[in-house]
Amino acid sequence: MEVHFDGHCFGCGPLNPEGLQLKFEPGPEGSTAEYQVPERFQSWAGMAHGGMVALMLDEAVGWAAWHAGHPGVTGRLQVSFRRPLKLGERVRIVGKVENIRRTLVYVTALVENRDDQSRIADATATLVEVKTVVDPTVR
Repeated sequence: MEVHFDGHCFGCGPLNPEGLQLKFEPGPEGSTAEYQVPERFQSWAGMAHGGMVALMLDEAVGWAAWHAGHPGVTGRLQVSFRRPLKLGERVRIVGKVENIRRTLVYVTALVENRDDQSRIADATATLVEVKTVVDPTVR
């Protein structure tokens, strides 16, 4: 299997004006991004939709694998929601590779409040390593 990144990914694509446009950077804790949830992703009044939180976690595990040199597609993502994410809340999203076995990449991720570090959600994931092609005009 081969996947292509053309910049239109809903989670991280810089060319998708409707998406989150998350930008993950590698660091000592893993791959990290910051985000502030806009009102257009509302679920219940004042709360972001849980699918948006799951999307953030999926992006975190994918970018952690990418930064570790093992890009892949998500085969399993198990999400635990700890508390609702408020609209407008500033968050930090972190993904970290825990183990690599053959073509499987095992990753953990979390979403937390940027200011008080209260946990919003976390996840474990298994990615299947794939050949990845990046459009050179995007990055």
